[in-house]
Amino acid sequence: MRIGSLEQKSFVSRSRRYDGAVPHVYLLRCRDGTLYAGAAVDLARRLRDHRAGRASRYTRARLPVELAWSHEVATWGEALREEARIKRLDRAAKLELCNPREKRS
Repeated sequence: MRIGSLEQKSFVSRSRRYDGAVPHVYLLRCRDGTLYAGAAVDLARRLRDHRAGRASRYTRARLPVELAWSHEVATWGEALREEARIKRLDRAAKLELCNPREKRS
């Protein structure tokens, strides 16, 4: 559609197809005891990349890493927001995510 001398393009929703994979937010425990927060659509592949030293400079310098916690989310945007929120938590709160205390009656 033309409006004046500018062409207006119609915008189509860009919903991503993940081919069965579901976005996750995760915490890794590194060799030195630090925790690394991340987000991935294909969690298994991302873990393989971390373990092979191809996923991030931070974890590459702290191999081996192990999955300490993960959480499935509905959308990639939600995964990125949750990752940012987790990165702002202090260490104690991140550890609480990894090892939730049992509720006491």
